[in-house]
Amino acid sequence: MPDPSTDNAHGGAGIDLSQFYQVFFEEAGENLDQMEQLLLNLDVEAADDEALNAIFRCAHSIKGGAATFGFADVAELTHQMETLLDKLRRHELEPTSAMVDVLLQSGDALKAQLGRHQGSGEAAVDTSELLATIRAQVSGQVAAARPTARSAAAAPAGAPAVEKVAAAPAAAAAVTPDPDAARVLELRVGPLADVSRADNLIDLFKEITDLGQIEPLDNGIAADGIRRFKITTRSSDNDLIDLFGFHVSREEILLQPITPGYGFHDGAPGAPPPEPVDSDLGYGFFDNAPGAPSAAGAGPAAAAPTADAAAAAAPRAASAASPSKPAAAARGDKPAAGSVENTTLRVSVEKVDQLINLVGELVITQAMLAQNSKGVDPALYQQMAAGLADLERNTRDLQESVMSIRMIPMSVVFNRFPRMLRDLAAKLGKKVDFVTQGEATELDKGLVEKITDPLTHLVRNSCDHGIELPAERLARGKAEQGTITLSASHQGGSIVIEVRDDGKGLSRDRLIRKAREKGIDAPDSMTDAEVWGLIFAPGFSTADIVTDVSGRGVGMDVVKKNITALGGTVEIDSAEGYGMSVKVRLPLTLAIMDGMSVGVGEEVYILPLSSVVESFQVQDGMIKTIGGSGRVVEVRDEYMPVLELEQVFSVPRFDFENVSSIMVVAEAEGGRVALLVDELLGQQQVVVKNLEANYRKVDDVSGATILGDGRVALILDVGSLVRRSRH
Repeated sequence: MPDPSTDNAHGGAGIDLSQFYQVFFEEAGENLDQMEQLLLNLDVEAADDEALNAIFRCAHSIKGGAATFGFADVAELTHQMETLLDKLRRHELEPTSAMVDVLLQSGDALKAQLGRHQGSGEAAVDTSELLATIRAQVSGQVAAARPTARSAAAAPAGAPAVEKVAAAPAAAAAVTPDPDAARVLELRVGPLADVSRADNLIDLFKEITDLGQIEPLDNGIAADGIRRFKITTRSSDNDLIDLFGFHVSREEILLQPITPGYGFHDGAPGAPPPEPVDSDLGYGFFDNAPGAPSAAGAGPAAAAPTADAAAAAAPRAASAASPSKPAAAARGDKPAAGSVENTTLRVSVEKVDQLINLVGELVITQAMLAQNSKGVDPALYQQMAAGLADLERNTRDLQESVMSIRMIPMSVVFNRFPRMLRDLAAKLGKKVDFVTQGEATELDKGLVEKITDPLTHLVRNSCDHGIELPAERLARGKAEQGTITLSASHQGGSIVIEVRDDGKGLSRDRLIRKAREKGIDAPDSMTDAEVWGLIFAPGFSTADIVTDVSGRGVGMDVVKKNITALGGTVEIDSAEGYGMSVKVRLPLTLAIMDGMSVGVGEEVYILPLSSVVESFQVQDGMIKTIGGSGRVVEVRDEYMPVLELEQVFSVPRFDFENVSSIMVVAEAEGGRVALLVDELLGQQQVVVKNLEANYRKVDDVSGATILGDGRVALILDVGSLVRRSRH
């Protein structure tokens, strides 16, 4: 990361900009994600003007911030991207898939560059090939220029600016600068209270070699507080003004054609008269400036610069400048996409976790007060009882509100897959349509981070193993384009994420044959669900050839282990020739859960309420013994295994005449088990504490909690108990 003590790390008024680094990195990351999504959704055959403008604004915002903080490599790459995008949005070039590819690759390179500036320790990114490719596309060597006169039939609906381009190509050519032709301009900066601020502009030009050259016209002496420079550049006035605006106020900048005399102040011989600032346009400060929009333009092309100026204004808040309100907002037009950021507050995850821990302790304290108040006569202490009831209600509301802070939408995970699938499908020669459902479904941030890798493998698996090649799909009577669907939904106290494809599905015979080849016991009597479960065996793979995508057999078993570690389950369903589905079921949060307390002897155990199906009193003859050791119970014509918690956890019993007489049916991983307990103590919310981190791993236990009386209760792992009953 650049040294904050350098000139480029300071604002125009000597402000240390290093304090704004993190905000810049976060905003740049958001802009890169937005740009990637827009590029993936861009229809190159009929590109939407607003989409092109939005992509341009993303690159423009990153470039402006990078130049402010002295990240020259980022500014250089985004500057070239901006040049290409500017030609696309002005319809001087026809968008192509190759342009989308190079812009996506540039986005990847920018992420790497930004990561390096954040201190990731990675080596510098070589972008020379990318820059050369973009320059070639800009010059038309790769992509042919768009004809100036487009037919009315090809024009998108509601775009009156198109007729203007067709009717007056000469005027458009006069307004748009030739990127290969260098221009010589005079730059006035001032009047300035501190004239040394203008020196930042010289440093800025040296950092970004692509801008051109700058030299002082006044020998470093400011007349009336105004510094003057001669600039030789290929950049447009818009770019220069936006860039300089990060170091000095826009009102202190004047760009104009250079004339004889180079006057140092108004009225000097040869000095051109100053032009008024057109704050409504937000671009060049004089009429007919290169790239300046027409005041009469009403289409998307005319509106774009205003939105561009508004988007560029966001990171500029870090400098001493105070830009005026964008004209689009003043006219009541639709605000720029980034204008809603002032309604959000960035808070570190550590602070949120600390808040959740404190609320958890508050929940425990409230439970303790409720426990101790049970022996108090409510008639004598009516006010205290009412206060405790209010405390319980408010504690639950507070807890739910705090938990919602950690909940983030699944779109955060889903948005990374379109790009990955696009690249993977191109590599495999397949055509894949990616559909997402339930992106607004929320999940705990801790779970989102841990579920991303398993979902990535499942999606890659569907594309590689599931979806057939186009010719094969056509031969089977299918559409040549396969579909992969990723959906998320709430079911009870869990979230269900499903990865579904319409490919060839799983072959029962092939799976059994592969399993036997690897020495896995696979009798023909196995149910379909058991056969599908074979793919979770370590080292198991149905791929005939090992590639860089798959075939090593190290994927699905890791997927299941990771999801099981989160307290989740995986279910597979398949129909050969029609496709397959993988459902991942996870708890909504890892921090606080609803549980049912059960007593066994002197011990208390917690069952996740989402796993509890029913409970009933055991009657004589209900429990039957099978094979001398196993026991089952019949519940509504269904037999299920019985586990006695007293034996599972070796609970010491001092009331020998008492026996477990209540049965709780719990469900997990597609199976059910009947648990024998002494009593049901009630339902309550519990704060989940990690037992493994604080003690060690305990079989059949997923965590622990602190009860109202201060005792520790173990939270049972129902999935582990179901597996135990099967064995």
